[in-house]
Amino acid sequence: MSLPEPDREAEAAAAIGFDLSECVREPIHRLGMIQSHGTLLAVEADTGTVDTAALNTRRLLGIAAEELVGGPVTRLLSPEHWAEALQVCAQHDAASLVLPVPIDVAGTPRMFDVTAHRCGPLVVLECESRAAAGPHFSHFYQGVRRALTRLRSSATAVECCQAATREIRALTGFDRVVAYRFDGENGPGEVVAEDIAEGCEPWLGLWFPASDIPAQARRLYRDNWIRAIADVDDTSVGLHPPLRADSGLPLDLSNSVLRTVSGFHLEYLRNIGVQSSMSVSVLREGELWGLIACHGYAAVTVPPEMRAACEFFGVAFSLQLAVIEEREQAEALTASRERLDRIISRVTSDLEDSLLAGDDALSDLLDADGAVLCRGGRSTISGMSVSPALLETLRARAAGPAPGTIWNTDRLSEGSDDPDALGEGGPAGALMVTLSRSGDFLAWFRKARPTARQWATDPSRPVRVGPRGERLTPRGSGAVYRAVVHGQCLPWTPTDRATAQELWRTLTGLVLRHEAELAALNEQLRITNSDLDSFAHVAAHDLKEPLRGISNAAAFAIEDAAEELDATTVRRLHTMRRLAGRMDDLIDSLLHFARLGRGGLHRTRVPLDRVLDSALDVAGERLAEAHVRVIRHELPEVYADENRIYEVLVNLLVNAAKYAADQGDRTVEVLVDTLGPPSGGPPQQTVVVRDNGIGIPSDRHDEVFELFHRLHGQGERGGGTGVGLAIVRRIVERHGGELWLDSEPGRGTAFFFTLGQEGERQEGEGREGEGREGERQVGG
Repeated sequence: MSLPEPDREAEAAAAIGFDLSECVREPIHRLGMIQSHGTLLAVEADTGTVDTAALNTRRLLGIAAEELVGGPVTRLLSPEHWAEALQVCAQHDAASLVLPVPIDVAGTPRMFDVTAHRCGPLVVLECESRAAAGPHFSHFYQGVRRALTRLRSSATAVECCQAATREIRALTGFDRVVAYRFDGENGPGEVVAEDIAEGCEPWLGLWFPASDIPAQARRLYRDNWIRAIADVDDTSVGLHPPLRADSGLPLDLSNSVLRTVSGFHLEYLRNIGVQSSMSVSVLREGELWGLIACHGYAAVTVPPEMRAACEFFGVAFSLQLAVIEEREQAEALTASRERLDRIISRVTSDLEDSLLAGDDALSDLLDADGAVLCRGGRSTISGMSVSPALLETLRARAAGPAPGTIWNTDRLSEGSDDPDALGEGGPAGALMVTLSRSGDFLAWFRKARPTARQWATDPSRPVRVGPRGERLTPRGSGAVYRAVVHGQCLPWTPTDRATAQELWRTLTGLVLRHEAELAALNEQLRITNSDLDSFAHVAAHDLKEPLRGISNAAAFAIEDAAEELDATTVRRLHTMRRLAGRMDDLIDSLLHFARLGRGGLHRTRVPLDRVLDSALDVAGERLAEAHVRVIRHELPEVYADENRIYEVLVNLLVNAAKYAADQGDRTVEVLVDTLGPPSGGPPQQTVVVRDNGIGIPSDRHDEVFELFHRLHGQGERGGGTGVGLAIVRRIVERHGGELWLDSEPGRGTAFFFTLGQEGERQEGEGREGEGREGERQVGG
């Protein structure tokens, strides 16, 4: 049996006397210690009794751990602050929430940032002393805002990663920031972008073995957006008691911000000269896509405000990568549509013979070397020889998952109990889409393609004897190894997976049972919702709570010490509150924009006149204030989700009010015409919203649809967050339609949108999700 990558590395390490599997198995979430720049209390939620305390509480809080354990937490926290911690943990489960809390230390009040999260029956409180001279949130807000602007301008994933490393380094000041992408769930990683200080050796393009970040570390990165190490030479602080009475194990610190670091990882960092580090997780569909890794050559304690800013950036960066991938998939699907249509045009009731009609059309669809359709116990193969043993393995894997599930690998030998069963010259990789729960499937195969890689260490010897003994060393471009990877095919891309699923959808509509289609799409929706629910949880709660704390702290300072503060300080405090509120609005808008991508559409025949009436109930007042007259025509029915089209019309009508001409007869007109979209295709029903406002320069037409982008200043033309037209475009695209505009300065703006053809079902349509009555929201 072929060993997975981490096991192969462990085997290689054992050959020189170092047990790398010990590193792979280490319970890094239960090391029983924390970093010393903060302290920790674990408190029983029901009774408020301190269960566990870090051994440095005397130094930081003025009371020894032995005295605190068994006593009430209100010895340190006021009853009000303890109640607040309980409330937020009850609402947000295991999420970490930061509260600014005053604690009396030896008779002197000191401010602490207290991070609270739930761990079973306990509430874990982590206290970090608040630096009075540290930067205010407004400083980090400006950096995050600039970073988001850079991300929006990125056209490819690599450009997006490069912008992310540059902006995170500017925001945090670390010496090296790299974007690190994993090759599969348990595979090695590649540095795809970096931004480094002068004198640092470049790592761009280097690969690092999978054992550098073992599976248990990847799970923690997946569950926690941020991980910071202040000083690799820090003397970790133990806990009292060291073991939990109920389990006999150390306290579970999976969600702790102060959790200490594995000795293996500390040695790894020392070997590359790193003194401090921070990692920002990058997620895709609920799984770990990669990391933004930050390295410093001096000790750095990252304050909670900066961690919150970087956490928000990680969420937005993950979303932007998803947007880029979706756009690339859509473009590739459009390009392959002709080949797909040619295959579908010849499909008959005899699916096997017509789909694989003696040529390579099906294989060529995914640039594969062969294809197979297994249905009802019958296998039809084209392009290359596939062993019966491999077909049986794929049939077993296809049995169970919902129809339409995509599975792929570029290393078939690693998952095979008998690699010889693949056959000499047989496939090295496969992409499969399931057709039924009984084991029917459609699959494509690729032959092996030797691939050259540059490694930061010899991949056959991940452990070497260095100046500190047998450890994960060396690392860096000074020790580059070039190796050729065998037994692996060219990787399957997101576009390949999307094309395979598009073919499955079409075949389902033509040949397969409608029930199979619904089951698979519901499974896909569940996976997508899981990813976006994670994002929604962070955006709606974890990120908003620090903002609320910052705003409240500024308000309390103004109220309690207004007479003692000078005018400049008061003005700055008001600025902090205003910027925190602005950030809160941005998070709400980003959350709504993300939810539009997963919500189910509920399309029916809808009288557009009725939708316009509802939209004018909201936008009419804004139009009246701007003296904009509405010109109505008799409108037909449209086939659409009524709530979503309502959002479209409200946003476009509000824009007409915001950007009305400065004088003259101001109008906005709503009508339906039959027009051909700019992308080509036959004329179709098109909704037009035309005003005679200030207009948009022709070179800025595309900018108005960008997320968080406004052509005017923040306070000009009614303000807003800059998501309104991005929401409009997303809704129209969800309907399978197109959105475009015609505008010139001084001549007004006309927005045109189509809603797809009736009978064409779009992804997510007709299932549970967003878009029901009462869930309308309008972007700014």
